[in-house]
Amino acid sequence: MKRVSIQTEDFDTSAELATLENCGGGGVASFTGIVRGDDGLVALELQHYPAMTMVQVERIVENAMNRWPLLGVRVIHRHGRLQPGERIVFVGTASRHRTAALESCAFLIDWLKSHAPFWKKEHFSDGEARWVDARAEDDAKAQDWLS
Repeated sequence: MKRVSIQTEDFDTSAELATLENCGGGGVASFTGIVRGDDGLVALELQHYPAMTMVQVERIVENAMNRWPLLGVRVIHRHGRLQPGERIVFVGTASRHRTAALESCAFLIDWLKSHAPFWKKEHFSDGEARWVDARAEDDAKAQDWLS
């Protein structure tokens, strides 16, 4: 089972986990990203080019499925204007054993963070808005998986 969604709508983590649990494996791992409200942030706007984004995210998921013996993968990434506390991303993996589920989940979120083509703009309570630059530590985390 492999499902990738790029959407504006919120998602139900319990339902997503239940689907992965029904894959018949012995381990399910997940990560849910939440919009932080640090430093007066009132909104995070995510933009993307749909065709390019879906192709790249599908490639990242295929890479994980080729690397680990996975029974299921679910990736959801939201776009649009999100408020602090809202869910932004879900990554879930199912495998016969915990190591594959845990490692593949970490790999997926690290690679999505640095290689999925989303552009993020932060909006603050004082009216300021700024584009978010790529972070060197995110790129380094993704590169760690190449060794």
